[in-house]
Amino acid sequence: MFQDRQFGSQQGGASASLWLADSLNREVASQSQPQDWRSRLHDWAEDVELVPDLGQRIGSLTWFRGLATCFGLCAIALYLSPGFQPVPGAPGPVLSDAHYDEVRSQMITPLAMGADSGRHMGPTDAVQPLRETPERPQIELSAQVGSSDTLPRALSRAGVSSGDVATVMAMVGGDIDAGVKPGTRLDIILGRRASRDRPRPLDKLAFRARLDLGVELTRNGGVLSVKRIPIRVDNTPLRIQGVVGDSIYRSARAAGAPPKAVQAFLRVIAQQVDLGGIGEGDRYDIVTEYRRAETGDVEVGDLLYAGLNRSRGKSVAMLKWNRDGRTEWFEASGVGERRGVLSAPVAGRMSSGYGQRRHPILGYTRMHAGIDFAARYGSPIYAVTDGVVAFAGRHGGHGNYVRIQHGGGLATGYAHMSRIAAVPGQRVRRGQVIGYVGSTGLSTGPHLHYELYRGGATVNPLSVKFTTTAQLAGRELAAFRARLAQYQGLRVGMHDSFAQKAPAAPVATGK
Repeated sequence: MFQDRQFGSQQGGASASLWLADSLNREVASQSQPQDWRSRLHDWAEDVELVPDLGQRIGSLTWFRGLATCFGLCAIALYLSPGFQPVPGAPGPVLSDAHYDEVRSQMITPLAMGADSGRHMGPTDAVQPLRETPERPQIELSAQVGSSDTLPRALSRAGVSSGDVATVMAMVGGDIDAGVKPGTRLDIILGRRASRDRPRPLDKLAFRARLDLGVELTRNGGVLSVKRIPIRVDNTPLRIQGVVGDSIYRSARAAGAPPKAVQAFLRVIAQQVDLGGIGEGDRYDIVTEYRRAETGDVEVGDLLYAGLNRSRGKSVAMLKWNRDGRTEWFEASGVGERRGVLSAPVAGRMSSGYGQRRHPILGYTRMHAGIDFAARYGSPIYAVTDGVVAFAGRHGGHGNYVRIQHGGGLATGYAHMSRIAAVPGQRVRRGQVIGYVGSTGLSTGPHLHYELYRGGATVNPLSVKFTTTAQLAGRELAAFRARLAQYQGLRVGMHDSFAQKAPAAPVATGK
């Protein structure tokens, strides 16, 4: 073992001696040969930084050397730059009128100039310029009565003269007492005018005056004559039944009920049951006025019957009945609508009750002689029951104020309105709009201050509650039940009875 270690140390010493001798030989050889200039330049470039970063070591000698190099290079570039002079060019030739007219024919300009450009044929014996453009013998056009529009305005917009409009209204005014329905189409033909400074005469006009009547006016011998065309109409009410799904509104609409009828149905049912309690499986029954012409046009009228057969809870059967010139809803038993003072005067939540409170503006405690309902600005305010408007106008801290007398010593007041929709002496009914929510008078925001008076003194509106109920009897009750049986016996859906009706009456003509 000692011999191995000694032998190893001897080998290591020999290797080190050989490496040292080799290094000395290479150094002597390099010193003995002359160094190439490229090698010396490379070594100098490594020692000297030719392109220093001017963002680092600011103020050092290397930085100043780099700055000088930068300025020098910029100066050399500017000195050696050739400069820039505009390149001369010959101006374009000026177009003659004929060339310009030909070029303009390929542009969009002729659309605005009446397409009067391009190549033209010169006048010859066969082609001669006209002194004036020829006039069309007649103009056929179609107009439409817009929303909140009238027949005279629609005719005037179509170019009918004021004299012809007055003649038309004198001839058909009795056929359109309620006005022409918006969207009615007017087929108009205007004839040749006597001169260019006069309007064209109305030669023909055809439109739908009512669902059951079409009208045609034709000029014969210079005089307009009218032709009335009766249209057969089926007035059978429309009955729709179905089962409530996830939504009674969507279920009724999917069954074909018109939106107007479904909305009226929900308003009537909501007076009897909670709409949120209507569940899947309940059956609805809707009967509404429905007029259908043989041309396919329809008119949806008022709701006549509203029925709801519930699997759980109270079922409803309500029929509209006209009594003493007033339309009311009666239950199938003949009991009328229950009317109470405390129906909500506005769609909103009660924000302040009746009694002593600290006034938000005056800053001291005083009597709050009513209840407040928080509602959006401009929300409609309804009369809580029938009565006569005793006051409507500005009333001190109440701002815009309405007071209604209901009989029996009871009266109600509505304050802080933004706008009043009632006048003194007007008879109003329950649910009629009498004004709109505002913040007039002593008010910090839009709301309704509602008061109830008994014997002239304010009382808590929540402490007084009474109802009045109408009851049918005798012959009126028998007629009511007969009408109810008629509606409940209607066939569900639409049906066509035109085939069983007699032919239309002869057409009546006149001037």
